[in-house]
Amino acid sequence: MRDLWKQWLTNLGWVQPLLLQTLDLGLVLALTYMVLVIVGERRTLWMVRGFIILILASALSAYLRLQLLNFVLEKLVVGSAVAMAVVFQLEFRRFLEQLGRGEFKQLLQPATSTTSKPDSVVDEIVDAVKELSQNRIGALLILETDSPLDDRYFSVPGVKLNAEISKELLQTIFQPKTLLHDGATLIRGSRIMASGVILPLSERTASRQLGTRHRAAMGITERVENCICVVVSEETGSISLAERGILNRPLTSSKLKELLEARFSPVVEREAVAPSLRSLGHQIKTRGQLLISRLLGLLSSSRKKK
Repeated sequence: MRDLWKQWLTNLGWVQPLLLQTLDLGLVLALTYMVLVIVGERRTLWMVRGFIILILASALSAYLRLQLLNFVLEKLVVGSAVAMAVVFQLEFRRFLEQLGRGEFKQLLQPATSTTSKPDSVVDEIVDAVKELSQNRIGALLILETDSPLDDRYFSVPGVKLNAEISKELLQTIFQPKTLLHDGATLIRGSRIMASGVILPLSERTASRQLGTRHRAAMGITERVENCICVVVSEETGSISLAERGILNRPLTSSKLKELLEARFSPVVEREAVAPSLRSLGHQIKTRGQLLISRLLGLLSSSRKKK
């Protein structure tokens, strides 16, 4: 019996290389999926596809022993990797932070559509910002666009309010004599969640015309994707909108309203390039069943011909 067991294990020696190859392929697919999740938008998907094509071409040239072509392609792959690290530095920073915190589930979650806000909320925000701008009163608003922000992203979480949003309340908060006017105000949906929030400043070299509020707006949007910031300059009264570390300025109140309505429209503004794991598994299962049925059909037809 022992000899038969040893003989059976010996005959299954070909299974180990197959399992290793399957594991290798599975890890590559998982890494590719995570890259697509990091990218999050279709407009940059073609760059990722081009990079993947370069990697495949380099592997093929190495397999065919085309030494000169393989040398050139390897240099292109390295250069492209460095360029992508620069272009997607914010995304890769978020990836490394989530990896360091052990948030593996979020790494596999595709980008979702933005949370819609009623038109009345956008109107209240724009009207308040317009009044603050005309009176040259500095203000900084954080607007959540997707999931709630974690307090860990703030240097100081501020004072909890959880009040219904209104232009009068926003104007009152940022009056110079109030205790909360120096910090940022966090808006979630149609409610003001907190005020006096102290944000981390951007590490980028900014123009001397930009004050602490602008650098704070750039800093939080560099670190967190699911928020945008509206800034009113205390010196000039100019209006700015920060997203993904980029400052759009100066803006008129009508332009700000247009951008906010487009950003918080109930229509999906950003389509995920990577499907959810459930839909991805369903696609793989369906295509696998189709492939197996076709192979069985070919085998049966070949047997009938014989």
